[in-house]
Amino acid sequence: MKLEGTKEFDAPREVVWSVINDPSKMAKTMPGVESFEIADDKHWSAKVKVPLGLGGLKMSIQFEKVEERPLEFASLHAKGNGVGALMNMMTSFTLSGDGPQTSMAWEADVKIAGPVGSMGQRVLQPIINQQVGNVLSSLDAEVQAEKAAAG
Repeated sequence: MKLEGTKEFDAPREVVWSVINDPSKMAKTMPGVESFEIADDKHWSAKVKVPLGLGGLKMSIQFEKVEERPLEFASLHAKGNGVGALMNMMTSFTLSGDGPQTSMAWEADVKIAGPVGSMGQRVLQPIINQQVGNVLSSLDAEVQAEKAAAG
């Protein structure tokens, strides 16, 4: 399942980068994070409860930063295991813009296997879209908080 879009931030590129490049700040943007652990600057993990319909899916997710070009591009691989589901996700962010505004083009390729994955794209797509919307809203809030702290 491929998703992509753009998000505009009312903040300089350095501020947006400082948030998306900081695992502890990004953890705050993810729904359902129950615990979070940083191994090093390229590897971290989270235990999350993914809101899925009536119940939640508990998952352990390992994150690895695959590539980064500071202030411009980052890509991330996430691999999750939970009861009834395996998740594999590649995501990337490209930042552009100078001055007080930043544009972020993002894309994610999400694969879910197991019984949850067999629910099919029709069922999962709206749930994933809603979660992406939540993450982007939270990311904007983190960026604004960082901008206020820096200013």
